[in-house]
Amino acid sequence: QVQLVESGGGVVQAGGSLRLSCAASGGTANMGWFRQAPGKEREFVAGITWTLPDYADSVKGRFTISRDNAKNMVWLQMTSLKPEDTAVYYCAADAGPGIPRSPGGYDHWGQGTQVTVSS
Repeated sequence: QVQLVESGGGVVQAGGSLRLSCAASGGTANMGWFRQAPGKEREFVAGITWTLPDYADSVKGRFTISRDNAKNMVWLQMTSLKPEDTAVYYCAADAGPGIPRSPGGYDHWGQGTQVTVSS
């Protein structure tokens, strides 16, 4: 069982930046970030295999996912934040293959961290 712990959420003004961190208790092939706004379904934000990233169109060019395999850490650098980015952000892990874009494709989840972007 892989345990995931997110950190780094907070309140930021539109146009600002935040960096989310996810610490995993073990290594897994795929790591992903999802988000869920009130009244909406959980949606894919970004994912990464051991080396290759994938992004939702809504965040492409603004968010960057990275990982340190030796430290079992994954980060989500978020820039040019918009009010519509406001959500609880979740880290997820999966054994693979590929980078699932559906929440059902991930076996392990963190508790989530709140990101609020004010206009």
